[in-house]
Amino acid sequence: MKLWMAGLGLVAMMGAAPIMDAVAQSNLGAVVTERREGLKAVGDNMTAIAAVARAGGDPRGTVERIAAVQAFFPTMGARFPAGTQQGAPGIDTRALPAIWTDRAGFDAALAAMGPRLAALREAAASGNVANFQAAVQATGAACGDCHRPYRAR
Repeated sequence: MKLWMAGLGLVAMMGAAPIMDAVAQSNLGAVVTERREGLKAVGDNMTAIAAVARAGGDPRGTVERIAAVQAFFPTMGARFPAGTQQGAPGIDTRALPAIWTDRAGFDAALAAMGPRLAALREAAASGNVANFQAAVQATGAACGDCHRPYRAR
């Protein structure tokens, strides 16, 4: 009787494995969707910030946008768990495998954004257009330092 119950339990677990895999994949898919939406919001904010810089406008109106970008970045590294790279089953992403094979470089690129965003926010809050324009340029360079090696076009 015990052997029969153990066998039934094993069959039940084997039948659950594809279901558990599907749940894990859907959770990973949700991570990628959330990551994509967050990065799109960051891009939209940075585009608006850069437009103010190009126009030589008053940067103080961009402080809230910069704060929104700053709020997103502390959790950025955690938004790239294993299984969310290109080619993973059920995953549609532009994140390159280098994120996972060069994690130290990726983490360093992310870490560089914190001080750049802080300087950008400070320059925006000051209202100094020249400082703001320089900070936008420096922040954009930090964005490129991550996009070039870690994101497919």
